[in-house]
Amino acid sequence: MHDFPDNPWFRSLPDAQAQALLAAAQPLRLSAGQVLFRQGDMLAPSAAAFFGVAAGNLKLCVLHSDGKEGILALIEPGNWIGEVALLDNTQRRAHTAIALEDCRLLAVSAERFQALMADAGFAAAMATLVAGRLRMAYETLFSQALQTTRERVARLLVMLAHGGITQSASGRMRISASQDTLAMMLGVSRPTLSKELQALAREGALGIRYGRIEILDMDRLRAAGQPAAPDPA
Repeated sequence: MHDFPDNPWFRSLPDAQAQALLAAAQPLRLSAGQVLFRQGDMLAPSAAAFFGVAAGNLKLCVLHSDGKEGILALIEPGNWIGEVALLDNTQRRAHTAIALEDCRLLAVSAERFQALMADAGFAAAMATLVAGRLRMAYETLFSQALQTTRERVARLLVMLAHGGITQSASGRMRISASQDTLAMMLGVSRPTLSKELQALAREGALGIRYGRIEILDMDRLRAAGQPAAPDPA
């Protein structure tokens, strides 16, 4: 059973549009480490283009000119990805999607996606999806420019606790992403990340366990992710 009904965006779709989206999709399986699409790929009308993650996890990443990888997001079950290349004029993938484990997907071709976009209700839902992700991108840019590393670490953990791009209302208390992955998402070194995690642990916000991070106090962690108030003096 897929998790789409539990996804806030999918749940907001009117029933007719939700059923049309599922009917337009074909099942697709990826093995761990397999590439779904690559940065720079061009789309063909018949190619699979819009993807729903039914099971398993993927990462969205970019490769820099020096060969280093930057992780943009972790994609959990219930999410739909791949819309940007379908909606802009370039029809080119802006990033790479790779399966972190064996995955089951639903794949909608570019041609069928455009047919769905002819429905005003579906088009409005896509605008909502893109707007939400654009807002998250702006917030990430803000944090990179104005927040301390510790604030950025805390903010990322809160975001991942709510499903990353899913942004579910209820937050989980365990994050299984590795510290290497977290460091790559933040663009910091592993030792720098470890230092900030240890500081947050001393404050009682989280506990560091083998292979996972446990959130002990979500309110404290959320507060740690907010910029410090300016000194009135």
